Amino acid sequence: MKEKVILAYSGGLDTTAIIPWLKENFDYEVICCCIDCGQGNELDGLEERAKLSGASKLYIENIIDEFCDDYIMPCVKAGAVYENKYLLGTSMARPVIAKRLVEIARKEGATAICHGATGKGNDQIRFELGIKALAPDLKIIAPWRMTDVWTMQSREDEIEYCKQHGIDLPFSADSSYSRDRNLWHISHEGLELEEPGNEPNYEHLLVLGVSPEKAPDEGEYVTMTFEKGIPTSINGKAMKVSEIITTLNELGGKHGIGIVDIVENRVVGMKSRGVYETPGGTILMEAHEQLEELVLDRATMETKKDMGNKFAQIVYEGKWFTPLREAIQAFVDVTQEYVTGEVKFKLYKGNIIKAGTTSPYTLYNESLASFTTGDLYDHNDASGFITLFGLPLKVRAMKMAEVEAQKEN
Repeated sequence: MKEKVILAYSGGLDTTAIIPWLKENFDYEVICCCIDCGQGNELDGLEERAKLSGASKLYIENIIDEFCDDYIMPCVKAGAVYENKYLLGTSMARPVIAKRLVEIARKEGATAICHGATGKGNDQIRFELGIKALAPDLKIIAPWRMTDVWTMQSREDEIEYCKQHGIDLPFSADSSYSRDRNLWHISHEGLELEEPGNEPNYEHLLVLGVSPEKAPDEGEYVTMTFEKGIPTSINGKAMKVSEIITTLNELGGKHGIGIVDIVENRVVGMKSRGVYETPGGTILMEAHEQLEELVLDRATMETKKDMGNKFAQIVYEGKWFTPLREAIQAFVDVTQEYVTGEVKFKLYKGNIIKAGTTSPYTLYNESLASFTTGDLYDHNDASGFITLFGLPLKVRAMKMAEVEAQKEN
């Protein structure tokens, strides 16, 4: 009886070519597994393609709600943004994909999991760290790193290989962007983006929305509610998280929100340039932060910012299934206990403009903040505070003056 391998299958040229390659070089029974994180019409026709390519079975696993509730929302609540710009769209999806691949491997009694990530990217790390954490006994096959066996170096090579194995599929060798899409975002790499000196060709590139220049000339108001850091409604309509992100994607795309051009530092040590479209995610992160401004005290905000940056690094590096991620997430969940309220904003040509925030737990006190004197604040109290708060500066200045005086004498 042949050993089984689970192939993380997208239906693209790379993973299609991998099916006959696995059978030819390892004599595996290949079971394809496509994890649906919100790729949309990219899943059309996959079953026929997988079977035609030699797979014995295809799983299409819809994990959109799990992805949103258990992976996206912890990152939103943490305010996790990698290198100040990247909202972790691909990074967040890889651990939940790895988890489901392991579950299918256990169900099928497979001995190995195969992925099509290259040896230059971050995804190989994210997939493999997830698999190692959940199933250390399973073998991992990464064809692009097996250069003694995987000899294909281009799309033309892969198309020819497929034809040699009786697989004639509608793939072309023409160049296009390398993209990754899920419900949260779509990433674009390649073509003119490989040279940081080039401006992105947004007319050719954008998928989820339009550039700010092409957005409507009139802004659109949006109201959202949150309960303990989790979004619960848009414009008065209650929705689950996946529906909220879908709706925000439509709104954000329409108004040119969430287009980011970044040169980021990959885990493997190189810099890479890409453009990310995250229309709904950008709005959700901003609205959540807008509410936190009202309800979190200064010390908690400062610490949470540090924890958010650390959380982003952990997720980016593929270390989701670690005690550190769990510990930081536990801290973040405590900070979200009172992040409840309503946020209103206007979307206009790439901008998210505040239009009012309310919360039953707001720490904003009009009596304290007003320019008029209130009952809770005596202006004279500031004198003693400034004396003590500035004491280290004063002591140092006095000491430096003393040292200078000694030098002159």
